[in-house]
Amino acid sequence: MTYEKTIIQFTKMLGNLAAMLDKAAHFADEKKFDVGVLLESRLAPDQFNFIRQVQISCDTAKSTAASLANKESPMHPDTEKSLSELKARIESVVLYLKSFSSKDFIGAGERQITRPRWEGKTLTGEEFLLQHAIPNFYFHLSTAYAILRHNGVSLGKKDYLGALPYKNS
Repeated sequence: MTYEKTIIQFTKMLGNLAAMLDKAAHFADEKKFDVGVLLESRLAPDQFNFIRQVQISCDTAKSTAASLANKESPMHPDTEKSLSELKARIESVVLYLKSFSSKDFIGAGERQITRPRWEGKTLTGEEFLLQHAIPNFYFHLSTAYAILRHNGVSLGKKDYLGALPYKNS
């Protein structure tokens, strides 16, 4: 189930985020303003701007998968300054996520996960995924959505959730 909670869901949500970037570009073009206004926007003075929210969403997805599968995560230099560069980052992370299989996550729930800022403390893979990684991913993705929405980009819940795998009853 770790594969579904990480690779499948993170890939889907990053795709939804990429589609939101397209709507942001269209909105700026339609309203005839520099899209950089959206990229630098934030919800509060002490919060990261839109660019950083997208970067952290991407970083959380790739580092979570890598940590749980006991692999190295690719690095991104955080130099994006445009919507197209952010889209390229999302696409590279999605491509990386698609390199995993469910076999990569065998034993992931019991694996000990740590981060430098945790000062030598650890979580099990299951604790890390459910109590840190998933909430962190959705926090930054939701904040990116909220920044665009707050600035007038026509987004709704369906843009955020994306397609659902409905089945006939």
